[in-house]
Amino acid sequence: MTDSLDILIVGAGPTGLACAIEAAANKLKLLVVEKGVLVNSIYNYPTTMTFFTSRERLEIGALPFPSLNTKPHRAEALEYYRRVAEFYRLPIQFQERVMGITGADGEFHVQTETSEGRSGEYITKKAIIATGYYDLPNLMGIPGEDLPKVSHYYVGPHPYFRRKVVVIGGANSAAVAALDIWRHGAEVTMVFREPALGTNLKYWILPDIQNRIKDGSIRTLPESEVKEVVPGSVCVHRKNVEVLHLENDFVLALTGYHPDFDFLTDIGVEIDPKTRRPHCNSETLESNVPGIYLAGVIIAGMDTNEIFIENGRFHGKQILADILKKI
Repeated sequence: MTDSLDILIVGAGPTGLACAIEAAANKLKLLVVEKGVLVNSIYNYPTTMTFFTSRERLEIGALPFPSLNTKPHRAEALEYYRRVAEFYRLPIQFQERVMGITGADGEFHVQTETSEGRSGEYITKKAIIATGYYDLPNLMGIPGEDLPKVSHYYVGPHPYFRRKVVVIGGANSAAVAALDIWRHGAEVTMVFREPALGTNLKYWILPDIQNRIKDGSIRTLPESEVKEVVPGSVCVHRKNVEVLHLENDFVLALTGYHPDFDFLTDIGVEIDPKTRRPHCNSETLESNVPGIYLAGVIIAGMDTNEIFIENGRFHGKQILADILKKI
């Protein structure tokens, strides 16, 4: 138990850090609680990842992002956000998960648990939820999805050298992973539901993957779904007619991710049953629970392509403008 805080921020991603910077600039007593490490989602991105956006659109707190590349790499982003946290001396509790929030506006009780199993509690006047979405993959719900050879995250190409890999998905992350592991010696088959790749791929990825498909380097199975994963193979239904059994060593199920809706509903935030968007005032970003604010991609529900670092970084100013009127 600690003295009462003005603001507790759940999540130390770029959006959570931007909120913390605004709170610190206004001399409020704050704490950021993060279940993992600083910018945990970026840390878990592929080690060779290049951002889709330019360096200036990743900046927070008016600190320049020094990079030799127009589109920075993961390692550069990790270094930048470490510098931000140090420059503003942001108070952050790492490896501590928020388990629940009770109480009411002006006196919320935030229950936490550390990675070592220790329970804790903080009292805060206001809370900001900036938990992102990358930690919860969209599961396929098929037999064998829990086998060790299946992963919903792509870290790097080395384990797939001279192995047969099925990449499930047709979006940017799937295309990037397929290209990367093929270039590092893997035999790659992409399985996706759409008739073809291309509708949502970034312009610099599209010609590369199209050329690899055209020359036969990467095999694709459009209008197809993996229905079962077993040791040594996967079962694919193609166009709801043809059934294929592909010899296989690894499966990268890059089928997207979603926010922690259960946590939001547990603390009283209302969620639209169709869009999965939480109730949120578009001007103040306050939820239907007075005193609890939402920041970043969780505002968009299942449409996780709507909010990125480049627009979520401004949520702190919106939220603090409202909090300062009420605190």
